[in-house]
Amino acid sequence: MSGTRVNVLAKFMAWVKDDPMNIFWLAGMAGTGKTSIALTLCRMLAADPSVVLGGAFFCSRSAGSISRTEVRRVLPTLAIYLAVVSCEFAAALADAVEEDSRVAHKPVGDQIHRLLVKPLAVLASSNHPIVFVIDALDECSNERELAELIRAIVDFRSDTRVKFILTSRPEMYIRGTPISNPGHSSILQLHTISEMEVETDIRRYVVGTLHTVAPNASWYTDNDVEALIRLASGLFIFAATALKYILDQDNDEDRGSRLNKATSLSTNRTAAKTAMDKMYELVLTEACRDDKVDDDERERMQQFVACILAARTPLSVEALADLTTTTTLKLRGSLARLHSLVYLPPIDVEPGLRTLHASFGDYILSRATAHMRIAGSLGDALLYRGCLEVMIKRLHFNVSQCRSSYEPNPAARPDNITLSLEYACLQWIYHVAALPSSLGIDKEIEVVFQPRFLFWLEVVSTLDRVVRGAAMLMFAASTVSVIHFRCL
Repeated sequence: MSGTRVNVLAKFMAWVKDDPMNIFWLAGMAGTGKTSIALTLCRMLAADPSVVLGGAFFCSRSAGSISRTEVRRVLPTLAIYLAVVSCEFAAALADAVEEDSRVAHKPVGDQIHRLLVKPLAVLASSNHPIVFVIDALDECSNERELAELIRAIVDFRSDTRVKFILTSRPEMYIRGTPISNPGHSSILQLHTISEMEVETDIRRYVVGTLHTVAPNASWYTDNDVEALIRLASGLFIFAATALKYILDQDNDEDRGSRLNKATSLSTNRTAAKTAMDKMYELVLTEACRDDKVDDDERERMQQFVACILAARTPLSVEALADLTTTTTLKLRGSLARLHSLVYLPPIDVEPGLRTLHASFGDYILSRATAHMRIAGSLGDALLYRGCLEVMIKRLHFNVSQCRSSYEPNPAARPDNITLSLEYACLQWIYHVAALPSSLGIDKEIEVVFQPRFLFWLEVVSTLDRVVRGAAMLMFAASTVSVIHFRCL
């Protein structure tokens, strides 16, 4: 929101232009607004002609895409973005990739030299600092590779003025890297910002949102606003979730009722995580009330959330409904109760199902009350079974609808290779690997693949993922004890 985080943003822009240090680490606990700051910075840098936004990578466990958590995706993505901005860099990058076409799959130490350090030499004469932004490092899936990436950035040396802005929670494994050394990085801990400044920003957000959505409403008072701000305890995500929960109702009476419930939360002001947990508990309790849902509906809602959290690529409402053998209408009806926690794309075929913040996944998988908590393996188990069911139903002869086996794959994706079938064919083995036990799975897999292996291969080929398919088979062979493809 305009007018918030003014001092923090000014500090970053001054650092970009004047500070000789080439790394700035912004640290803060979940929900304190790190991603919002990073996104606003990107917009400011892109609009400033005296600097170059080289690229940005927003890591995310809640985006519904496993690629947003893979460390080895970060540097190639930044290089591609800078290549779009600079023709000179693009030509140098093309030469580097031609020398080593597998560089994007190599360790990040090799990546940073070939994809950034070496091609950046052509921009050594530029007077404008080139800034790369990497947000939410803690949401990367591989801690060892993340540590390698941080060390590679700390060791980065170039004749070009290059700066890195990094954000993360202050996790122990990140604090244990050179990024926490003031000799290597400028560091800003969000919790060190004055409480008054943070409260002022949250107040501006809460008041601005209420005045925009419900101007001149009589169901809230200034005291209610102050109560929400106190409960937020510096967590922007608390304020955002509370307002979504309250404003989700259509009439003033229901909004006022939800406001009273939110402001009645009792929590220790110093325990910000507790405040957020209580907000999540309130939303879930409201969504799962006995007079609104029965046990089966409550269980179905938990299953859908578990699948969203476990999904490896963005799913649509239609795809998840297919993978869980339900209808899009039932899926929407169930998840609509969690509007303040889960994003539902407006169109059924549009990918993008996700939780609104990674902290909700942390809560529901580990800290939620027993009757609401979701087992960590539930989503993988459901999606594994769903993948097999979809492949049983959808894999058939000439699934790609080619007129002849002598012709190349169709240029356009055939309509019958739906997003759910694509997901099933490309992701099934990874859900198997995530299960605590694969006992008995061999036979289930054989039932699917023994008569359909060539049809599966046809889908993989049509999607231009043959190399991925080969890797999946090798992974499957090492994950499941016996896999027989008698058709080969």
